Amino acid sequence: MEYNRHELPKLADKLKTSRNLSKDEWIYLISNRTPELAEYLFSLAREERHRHYGHDVYIRGLIEFTNYCRNDCLYCGIRKSNSHAVRYRLTEEDILSCCRTGYESGFHTFVLQGGEDGYYTDEKLARMIRRIKSLYPDCALTLSVGERSCDSYRLLFEAGADRYLLRHETYNTRHYSMLHPPTLTAAARQECLWNLKKIGYQVGTGFMVGSPYQTAEHLAEDMLFIKELNPQMVGIGPFISHCRTPFADRESGALELTLFMLALLRLMLPRVLLPATTALGTIDPRGRELGILAGANVVMPNLSPADVRKDYMLYDNKLCTGEESAECRRSLEKRMESIGYHVITARGDSLN
Repeated sequence: MEYNRHELPKLADKLKTSRNLSKDEWIYLISNRTPELAEYLFSLAREERHRHYGHDVYIRGLIEFTNYCRNDCLYCGIRKSNSHAVRYRLTEEDILSCCRTGYESGFHTFVLQGGEDGYYTDEKLARMIRRIKSLYPDCALTLSVGERSCDSYRLLFEAGADRYLLRHETYNTRHYSMLHPPTLTAAARQECLWNLKKIGYQVGTGFMVGSPYQTAEHLAEDMLFIKELNPQMVGIGPFISHCRTPFADRESGALELTLFMLALLRLMLPRVLLPATTALGTIDPRGRELGILAGANVVMPNLSPADVRKDYMLYDNKLCTGEESAECRRSLEKRMESIGYHVITARGDSLN
């Protein structure tokens, strides 16, 4: 079917019905978006989200336990070449203390996130996972520690990890090479995701919106890949530059395009877990609320010790105080309640 700009809602309706579009249709829909089309998409996305998850917003306790990283990704503030970064590693006891604080506040999912830090061997991570799961057997444990071998992923899964977050960042091979050093490839990243799924993790992937050199075709390819992978979680957020990277002067990704892509993801995978990310809250004071209204259903307050939050600086001006801290959970709850949603503390396993 041929479409013109006045028939774009038909493409949105087709997506809601078939849960997929062709590459050309994705490109056309993304390239020709309008504020009116976005509002229509948001309404459809909310319908789908309410059908499967009601008005619940799941919270995840984020623990950023190391900002050491062996990689040199061109967009990332904790890249190994950033000699100005103030590096830190949390001890096992530090991490357990974060979990204890979170559990006492009602959190039932912990997310251990860090750079690719060789200090944390499989054995160290596995021991930490076992301790957390023994203390909090009713909680889900999510890892976000980058690319590892299939054997490593299997060992950590057998130790008790439930979920794994690994953004593919961009599916397109050439675009990926423009954002990463030659040691990293799109194919290797994608292989990790397939390995994680094969092992049995609840898998999360995602991409940056508005990253340098990104086109509508790249976003279309991202959507086709995510449809094929069929993950349990998808995390997307706007690209935001960091002053100590090669992309320091690049323009940030747009709020409106990020919200548009969130709605498209909700329509394509109605039962997926979809966070309203910290990056959304960084580029707009109401970014996370707008993300929820576009179809998201997860927020991730920070459980990391207050004195290190400022050092896990993936991009400039990262939201790391106030409502971002777990101590201000009640404030976050009020913000969600103000738009008709409510925070719940259940594990919140994916229905996808």
